[in-house]
Amino acid sequence: MILDQKSDSVLKKMLWPLMFILMISNFVSFSAVKAQEKESYSIITSSDYAPFEFTDSSGKLVGIDIEILEAIAEDQGFEIEYELMPFSSGLQALESNQADGMIAAMGITDERKESFDFSDPYFEVGSMFAVSTKSRIKDLKGLEGKKVATKIGSQGAQIANELKDRYGYQIMTFEDSVNMYQDIKSGNSDAVIEDAPVMAYATKTGTVDLTLIGEEMDTLPLGFAVNKGKNQELINKFNQGLSNIKESGLYDDILAKYTGDNVEKVETSFFGQLTQNFPALMVGLGKTLIATILSLIIAFILGTLLGLMKASHNNILRGVSTVYIDIMRGLPLLVLAFFIYFGIPQMTGIKFSNLIAGVLTLGLNAAAYVAEIVRGGVQSIAQGQMEAGRSLGLSRKTTMKKIVLPQAFKIMLPSFINQFVITLKDTSILSVIGMVELTQTGRIIIARTYQSGSMWLIVGIIYVIIITILTKISKLLEKELVV
Repeated sequence: MILDQKSDSVLKKMLWPLMFILMISNFVSFSAVKAQEKESYSIITSSDYAPFEFTDSSGKLVGIDIEILEAIAEDQGFEIEYELMPFSSGLQALESNQADGMIAAMGITDERKESFDFSDPYFEVGSMFAVSTKSRIKDLKGLEGKKVATKIGSQGAQIANELKDRYGYQIMTFEDSVNMYQDIKSGNSDAVIEDAPVMAYATKTGTVDLTLIGEEMDTLPLGFAVNKGKNQELINKFNQGLSNIKESGLYDDILAKYTGDNVEKVETSFFGQLTQNFPALMVGLGKTLIATILSLIIAFILGTLLGLMKASHNNILRGVSTVYIDIMRGLPLLVLAFFIYFGIPQMTGIKFSNLIAGVLTLGLNAAAYVAEIVRGGVQSIAQGQMEAGRSLGLSRKTTMKKIVLPQAFKIMLPSFINQFVITLKDTSILSVIGMVELTQTGRIIIARTYQSGSMWLIVGIIYVIIITILTKISKLLEKELVV
């Protein structure tokens, strides 16, 4: 026993140094691994403003802004997680701290400096007028009595309003560049004003036929932005990296790729559009179906509960269900999506990904309609069915579960399938919070190709095919249940 105690004591004395060495070794290894890990930043950008940020035919995010940012990230040793969303939504997301920074051809203005901190300018852009290549207009004086297409909220629109009295033209306003160019192509407008690099790129890719007239006006510096007083370290990294890539010549190479004469032509035929963009469209369709299915799972669970509550004899349960249904049916989907994605983080600090926010938006909204379907289905079953079950000694709950609901489900099934179709189409609204589903994928492709007619036809055909399949499945299920 004494020998065992001595042996144990000696063994412990020998093990302690070894354990200490192992602990130090593990700590050093862990520190080394942590040191090798790159810091990651979430960056908001758009995907519909070529040549600054857009997706190519393979669905990869490219453009002047993207390649400059990625070159800076490589130089400064950090990684990027992109959050894609429209420009106006991106500003809201940045203000609510949904991301660390934003790069989207954002002009540095005094007004924006009140809300955001900007990097050093990485590009300067001005606006120019352009006309169709078939037009006889050669200069701005030729615009007298003509129609000029502008984009709402753009620098070009501001310039057009300032010069309209001098040159005597009429202003036409549009939501985006695509519709402006389509109006020129159709002959409804005679000229357009837009950022010069955007029109130059569109002309070189062969997507629009325009001739630039006049000179570039009111050049505005573009900058990388973070929320006011936030992420100053990221701004410093951007500025240092920008200086380094300019010095190395990489910056000039990036600009030459998108503003030089070797810009790649874009396929504009219907079948060319379909074959080139089919993979991207299928990815968008997949996200649409995922969001639809997940949201309907929430809607069916919550909606069934609310429907049974509204069909019950308990006044409190009926009241709670009625209030929820009235609120959700009266609240526009867009408002609900903005509240969940932008409002809740500002109020509580709880953040949602755009997929989760989208699923919650659709699920909570659809639950109100599912509740009404369930209530209507339950109440359509004759009261005698419940009374018969109770007379057999079954509880109200068991009677509802075993007798009433199976019969009601047959009646509710067509309405459930109809709600599936409605929710599937409602996913298109989720693009406002950055979810790239099928409709938004179509918009992104159009922003690069400006072929809105053929692309919307393709997107429409995909929706019709999916909805037709769902309708056929619904009819088969109805037949099976009736039998």
